[in-house]
Parts: sequence; structure tokens; C-alpha cells
Amino acid sequence: MARSAENGPDGSGYDGQHGPDRNDGHAGYDDCYEYDDYDEYEAPRRRRPLRKVMIGLLMLAVVAAVVLFVNRKQLITPDEGCKVTTATGQGSLDLSQASNAATITAVALSRGLPERAATIALATAMQESKLRNLAGGDRDSVGLFQQRPSQGWGTAAQIQDPVYATNKFLDSLVRVPGYARLPLTDAAQAVQKSGYPQAYAKHETDATLLASVFTGRAPAALDCVVHQLAAAPAAATPAAADAASSASPDPSGSPEPQGVADRVRREFGRTATTAPAAKADKDPRTVLAVTPQAGEGTDPGPDAQRQGGWAVAQWAVAHAQELGIGVVAYDGKVWSFDKPTSGWQAKAPAASTDHVLLTLGAPAKH
Repeated sequence: MARSAENGPDGSGYDGQHGPDRNDGHAGYDDCYEYDDYDEYEAPRRRRPLRKVMIGLLMLAVVAAVVLFVNRKQLITPDEGCKVTTATGQGSLDLSQASNAATITAVALSRGLPERAATIALATAMQESKLRNLAGGDRDSVGLFQQRPSQGWGTAAQIQDPVYATNKFLDSLVRVPGYARLPLTDAAQAVQKSGYPQAYAKHETDATLLASVFTGRAPAALDCVVHQLAAAPAAATPAAADAASSASPDPSGSPEPQGVADRVRREFGRTATTAPAAKADKDPRTVLAVTPQAGEGTDPGPDAQRQGGWAVAQWAVAHAQELGIGVVAYDGKVWSFDKPTSGWQAKAPAASTDHVLLTLGAPAKH
């Protein structure tokens, strides 16, 4: 191919000068691109600080989201209710169901009956009332076991007292020959004489789970979330209600220790005794010490008193809302009303197994 006449002497198009002729009326290479270089590279430099700020904000948002996710249980108060967790199973109850289950089991223990009796009673109440103290039912049926005044179980007011109703059920159960060895549904039916005699069987697994917890055989297995404590315990009997209504209210609004002690005595009988205990440092709340006694219904051996203690401790958690119990401490563990996501926590120094310590009322707000 022929070279152009405009090329340099060697045909390369390069004439030996360092650039175009600067006298040809055109700007040189450097002059032509002086401002283009500035515009092309200086603008990104101005955008870089803004980009760094945006990246920093994004990283902070990611960190905040991770922190919120990890601590979501502490930041969001869970719904009221109770959870049961043991090595053999788990379940959930509302507060009234838990307190009724705890009462049924405590009454069985107070009579020195075996855990099987509590299991049968619990399964029966699950079928009859879903562990709720109903004001009515089929025909004139009332209460946890749907007992009927017309059939000689007592007055409607008596039957609606969970302690009375449980005792009446157990009175009939212990008269059933070999009840502890019978299939659960047969033992329950012998008492209830239901039109659905096999209905109790489906509750045996859940009743066995609850009995293991409320007899204390499964320790630290009940955790309840309570949003607000009652200022005073519910009256155990109609007579107690009359006495409470005529008594002067506690100006502090905290639960009456005597009311809590009366409930312990009425439900556990001689298997637990209650006395005042020393208050914690810098905490003005009243503390009660409940001393468990090994009952005939607990497992024999050196752990019998410890099992009895856990029966009381978990009964106290189940009744915390209505009795105004803020803290339960036993056997090196503590449950606190104001720590709804913590469950049973290790306590230092470890609480003894001689007493269950009940702190009444919520902590003071600072």
C-alpha cells in the first residue's frame, strides 16, 4: 500500500516533532485536555466521601438488625402463660390452668397419695373442664371435675372451690379397689360415671407430664410469664373472703404474707410449713420460707425432701399471679416475675434445699 505524502520521512506518520505544530493555529495536546482531565477524575473524588457515608450507615443498620434479632426475646415481652419442659415431653398452659393443676396435685400430696392419684385427677379435670374452674356445664355440673350438686357432690359454691372439689374426687377415687393399677380411664370412670367412659385415656400422657412437674419429680420444669401481680392473694374459702373484705388494706399494696401462708397450709396440709424469713439486702419486700416435708406421695430416699421442695416451688410459680409472688428461690435456682424470658436461673450463693423462699410483690421501680 502506498504511503501518504503527509506521513513523515519514514512513513510512520510521525514527523519527528514532539506533537502537532504549535504554530498551526490549533491548541497543543496538553492544552486541549487540560480541563478534560480535571473534570473526568476530580468528580469521582468528590463523590467518594458520600459513598463512604452511605456504606457506613448500611453497616450500622445491619449491625442493629443483628442485635435486635439476637435480643428479641429480651426486648419483646412474651404472652402470659406457662410452659412445661421435661426430659420426656413439653406442653403449655394458661395461668389459670397451671394454678388449678398445681392445686390438684398439692391436695393429692397433702393426703399422702401416690403420683398416680394426681395423674388420674389431672386427666379427669382435663377432660371435664380443660383444667378450668367452670361456673356451669351439662345440667347442674360445676367446677374442675364438673361435679353435680344434685348428685350429692356438695353445693355449687363448694364445688367451685378447687381444693374442696379435688378432695371430693379423691375421696371417691381411693374407694376404688386397686385404682393405682387400673387403666387410667377405668379409674376415672369409676368416679365420674361419664357417658363417655373412654374419653379420659387421651389425656394420660399430658396428665403424667404435669404430675411429674407438680409433684416435684421433674425440677425446674415449669416457667410462667406473668404481666402483673395481684396486690393480695385470692381468698381460699368464702369465710376467708369475708374476713379479707373487712380487714384494713395494706397501704403498700403488697400481698399479705398471712394470706399466702394460709394458701400453702390449706393446699399442702402438713407437707409444708411457712415462716417469715430474712429480707434480701436493699429489698424491702417480705420473704416467706416454706419448709417442705417429705410426704408419702413423693419418691422415697434421700431426695424425698428435695422433691417436696420442688413441688412447693413450682406450685408457687403457678400461683404467682394470684398470690403476688415476685421471686421463688430453691435448690440453687431462682425464678423472677420481672424477668419473663429468663426462666429458672442459677443463684449465687446457691439457695438451700431446706426452704423454698418466696418474695412477695414486684420489685420497686426506680
